[in-house]
Amino acid sequence: MKVTRRKFLATGSSAAIVGLSPKTDAPIAGGFVFESQQWGHRLRDHSQFPAVRTQVKSPVIIVGGGIAGLSAAWRLEKKGFRDFLLIEAEQGAGGNARWGENEVSAYPWAAHYLPVPNRRAEYVRELCEEFGLLSADGQWDEMHLCHSPQERLFIYGRWQEGIEPSVGLQDADRAEFRRFDDRMQEFRASGRFQIPMELGEKSSLLDRVSLADWMRQEKFHSRYLNWYVNYCCRDDYGAMSGDVSAWAGVHYFAARAHEEKGPLVWPEGNGWIARRLIAKLRRYIRAGAPVHRVAKRGRGWSVFSGDTEYLADAVIFAAPTFTAAYVVEDAARVDFTYSPWLTANLTLDRLPREAAPGRGMPRCWDNVIFESPALGYVDNMHQSLRTHIDRDVWTFYWALVNGSPAENRRVLLSTDWNAWKEMILTDLERAHPDIRQCVSRIDILRLGHAMARPVPGFLESAARKRTIQNAGTFFYANSDLSGFSIFEEAQYRGVRAADKAMRLLGAL
Repeated sequence: MKVTRRKFLATGSSAAIVGLSPKTDAPIAGGFVFESQQWGHRLRDHSQFPAVRTQVKSPVIIVGGGIAGLSAAWRLEKKGFRDFLLIEAEQGAGGNARWGENEVSAYPWAAHYLPVPNRRAEYVRELCEEFGLLSADGQWDEMHLCHSPQERLFIYGRWQEGIEPSVGLQDADRAEFRRFDDRMQEFRASGRFQIPMELGEKSSLLDRVSLADWMRQEKFHSRYLNWYVNYCCRDDYGAMSGDVSAWAGVHYFAARAHEEKGPLVWPEGNGWIARRLIAKLRRYIRAGAPVHRVAKRGRGWSVFSGDTEYLADAVIFAAPTFTAAYVVEDAARVDFTYSPWLTANLTLDRLPREAAPGRGMPRCWDNVIFESPALGYVDNMHQSLRTHIDRDVWTFYWALVNGSPAENRRVLLSTDWNAWKEMILTDLERAHPDIRQCVSRIDILRLGHAMARPVPGFLESAARKRTIQNAGTFFYANSDLSGFSIFEEAQYRGVRAADKAMRLLGAL
């Protein structure tokens, strides 16, 4: 199948794809969830908001309740600083670690795993110890490590173990994979690539070219290797290798220990962590309260949400950095690029057949289709210890990468649910021919600015560095300051911002 976004749009209407659905298919329920774009567009369009009726004083206000904001709150509370509030626009905190649950299983809405953190990611390891994932003697709880088999790839009509292609390769392809692995090992051994990324190098010639250009310079021409590298870029950055800094592309492969075990996974993905942080910090969180203005007030700040004005000595801005230009008085626009993304949760009333029964791999946690425009799905029942599973929930991921992010955002928001449903099912049919007879519900989350995209030049960007250093009483804390949206970076930015705020107030 070669269903691309452009081919879909060329039909002129969703009816052409809807017509692919056989009349005998059972109806599938569902719809869009967390549709908060209208609120963001009100900010963009400078709409009117309610007059102030209530004033609340709090030394520190955290704007945004994703992992960065929750991590800032976690750090403040842990250090004994308890006079703060976290204001979150959505009805529940969590951000890209949001989760859902139905009668079958819990499931993630975005981030679905945590790589086992290296020893330099000290804050993540501290959190893991606190939540019982990591023992004092450095042992990980096996119940939370991804069960085997972990990953498989559907290629040439069969499943193979692992996502790196091994079926259909020629000797030249295998030689290129070995040479690529050797280059990544050299980069890994250099110590230049770290997580958190601030602990690594601050400048690199690799940041001045795209990963695709670097691959050509290094004479990596294998179709299979380039597909694999592009898949990794789409998965972590929501972009093709031609749109990603070569430094960021190398970082993906070189920043983690090659022999690490893991990852840590749960049915609800990183919602497992988020819900524990939320439970711990519940008394500080004000959810369902979008912030529409942040203004300087003497030596402090006024943060406006609904008809409430919060008076703060310091603000930690953990929402996506680009939104500050629409909310924060005199905030400069940043040149960050953000990738649009779609996530769908499919409820299955029975498990589908495999395209090649009795061949290849058994069902895995992560399931990818070779040369699909989408990213595959995770099986949220994979960690279950039940001996028989009849119903399931799969989380399906699709990064919109062809064309400009602005164009793809328009496509994401203008395409109706039924058309997305058809594209998802058509994609999955190659590996599961009877998928339409198995699915009873598809719920879809559309994220126009899902993650920062580390384009060439992001590492050395003067605007990024100014935003991080930002002196005074206002501290940016989103993971987009790192150029990519992973748990360790979000947590690091939140913790560092919290430390700066406490230092400013003489509490650290």
